[in-house]
Amino acid sequence: MENKLRSLSERLLRKNFDELSERDRRVLKRVAEKATISRDLSVERPDLGARVADRVASFGGSWTFIFLFFGIQIFWVVLNTLVMTRAVDPYPFVFLNLILSMVAAVQAPVIMMSQNRQAEKDRVAAAHDYEVNLKAELEIMRLHEKIDELRMVAIEGRFGAMEAELAKISAAVGAAPKPEA
Repeated sequence: MENKLRSLSERLLRKNFDELSERDRRVLKRVAEKATISRDLSVERPDLGARVADRVASFGGSWTFIFLFFGIQIFWVVLNTLVMTRAVDPYPFVFLNLILSMVAAVQAPVIMMSQNRQAEKDRVAAAHDYEVNLKAELEIMRLHEKIDELRMVAIEGRFGAMEAELAKISAAVGAAPKPEA
């Protein structure tokens, strides 16, 4: 197997096997084994904090959240200016500002945690895509080699047939009586 990997490395990648990265070696091994390299990347089960962060980011970045939050703010302002005789939070709505700041202070790091997780998922997916693409490219190169080899066999067969025909023609011309001058 080691010799086959070294041969594939030299032939397909035009590099010494020892110069390859671990990822390239893994792909080359899969090519040699004729094994698939694609896999399901979504099998990871995130922990509770990660799931909460994803949910908060999903809801916090939606139009539903924006409209709901805007509606609550309008309700708070109308309640404290028009409806109540003695406002709980009179203008300039200090308590509302405090709540908005607290929501932003909690929501921002949670959304960043979710974005970091998504960035990590994207890095893993990109690495996986690289491996799959490299394997596909190597397999295509191997197919080209096989097709080239088949063409060479066909060409050699045609030349052999042509040489046989030339030999027959040559023998026929040599055996024919020579015209007298």
